[in-house]
Amino acid sequence: MFIQPIDYFLAVWFLLAFASTAYVAIDQYRNNPEPKVMKWGFILVTLYMGPIALLLYVMADKEPRPGEHEMFIKPLWKQGVGSTIHCVAGDATGIILAAAITATLGLPMWLDLIVEYAAGFAFGLFIFQSLFMKSMMGGTYWENVKKSFIPEFISMNFMMAGMAPVMCFLMMSRDMRAMVPTELLFWGVMSVGVIAGFTTAYPWNVWLVAQALKHGLMTERPKGSKFDVHDHKAHGSKAAHDHHGMGSSVTAAQLAAVSGISILVLAIGMFAPANWVNLRLSAREVGGAIMPPGMIMDRDTPAEAMLDMAAVDPRQITARYGLHVQGARELQPRMENGVKVFTLTTSVIRWTILPDKTVDAYAFNGQVPGPTIRFREGDRVRIDVINHLPETTTVHWHGLILPNVMDGPAMITQAPIENGQRYRYEFTAVQSGTYLYHSHDHVDRQQALGLYGALLIDPATADPSLAADHEYTLQIQEWLKREGLTYPAMPMDGAQPNFFTFNGKAFPATDTLHMKVGETLKLRMVGSSNGFIHPIHIHGGPFMVVARDGQTLPPAARFLADTVNVGPGQRYEVIWKALKPGKWLVHCHIGHHTTNNNVETNGGGGLMMVIDVR
Repeated sequence: MFIQPIDYFLAVWFLLAFASTAYVAIDQYRNNPEPKVMKWGFILVTLYMGPIALLLYVMADKEPRPGEHEMFIKPLWKQGVGSTIHCVAGDATGIILAAAITATLGLPMWLDLIVEYAAGFAFGLFIFQSLFMKSMMGGTYWENVKKSFIPEFISMNFMMAGMAPVMCFLMMSRDMRAMVPTELLFWGVMSVGVIAGFTTAYPWNVWLVAQALKHGLMTERPKGSKFDVHDHKAHGSKAAHDHHGMGSSVTAAQLAAVSGISILVLAIGMFAPANWVNLRLSAREVGGAIMPPGMIMDRDTPAEAMLDMAAVDPRQITARYGLHVQGARELQPRMENGVKVFTLTTSVIRWTILPDKTVDAYAFNGQVPGPTIRFREGDRVRIDVINHLPETTTVHWHGLILPNVMDGPAMITQAPIENGQRYRYEFTAVQSGTYLYHSHDHVDRQQALGLYGALLIDPATADPSLAADHEYTLQIQEWLKREGLTYPAMPMDGAQPNFFTFNGKAFPATDTLHMKVGETLKLRMVGSSNGFIHPIHIHGGPFMVVARDGQTLPPAARFLADTVNVGPGQRYEVIWKALKPGKWLVHCHIGHHTTNNNVETNGGGGLMMVIDVR
């Protein structure tokens, strides 16, 4: 499933890479008089570098016309291309295989780099150089290992110096799918890394060829063919005739200096990224997480912080709901031996907040907010919570007096509910009023993504002074939607919300309440939001605050207001009387919170709804 624009680009890139590789493979074996080891070198590098390697092949190695390959490949820059191709084919193959294995094993990034270097150097030296080129180099296998060691060491150092920082910064950037071998982005990063490694290794391979320390491009023709020159094997430069240092004029001081510089550059490429990214993390810890734009990530950012702030993975969505589906629908219990039994099931859903805008949410019973749970003071209540989230969860019954084991904080009063597991909460209601329930495991993530709902407890004896003609419960939520992904909104850099909802909808998709002049409305305001205080204001006259945080205020303590600050976890019950006909707004008095991604639609957005009085 493609979830980011880069996925489409990478799909096209790899289609081009496969097509380029097919062309190079066919042309090498049908038309180009290269030794087999170089044929395979170009094939592998084209697989890794795509059209860029195809360009190098056509410009530097593809025989332009029959019999002209020897002269065509003679320039030193082309010989350098051949030498670098050979280096990259062996070293990059070892690095890529090691990267896939270490990511699967869950090794930290710093150890991953060391293993990749060792694997790349070993594969390049012992397989591609000493084994595959044994017939060209002459001598025994171990003699060739000895001859190849220093040139391969220099070339590998410069290649890894270019490849390592690219892998670190791209894998540990916002989109950490790049750390997971089953993701297309992982292979995209490998491709970019190989291109960077080729670029840094190329100048030094030109020098190695010029000093007769490495082979460049070569020509190999069938014995007796009309283009056979001398002994059927002709190479493109004098350097290529010499066998790894035989006849080379390079001095020991020069070789030591270049080797030393290669070590220094390698050290910088391997260790410098640790100043900016946390190389102690592994693919198993954070692989697949996508961070919000603007999030501050540094060398000290722990895996837990990244996972809590990561986008909801659209591939985990189990259901999609249109604009007509409402949240906070009252949940009807079933009776079992005098106990009211409710069931809450968590899942990942796609929820519509505006006609053209959806969010990926964590939901109770497939709705945002979760279903309203209502019972009476004195009732015995059982609530079964079944978890189908990709992570653990719990539920806290905010403000209720109940046994401690039923309170819900993860790792404090209970073990978190694993995916696929059920937890049973049971208690007797000894209070009445407006309450809420919400996740208490990774609260900043899960509640911000929709795991909350209203909990209404009717008193055993009704208070006539709290009666009203209409009743409505208002639950507040902030959302962060960027680049097609939903992140948990938080009051911190990179996580500020850009959408806001009343009962899971943003204006103008919020509910409209219909009343008549003289009628009253009991409005229950629930601070189900996770990180922001919302001053809720009603137009058309003041309201009477009659209860706060589930506690009914005595008549003498009740007061008139037209705005109350509803903070996270707070609840207010207010009674508003319709004094005049018209359309009267209920809204948050923070201007940004009445927009949709900073845009006003039909006079506003976000935390706005209308009371239509006739």
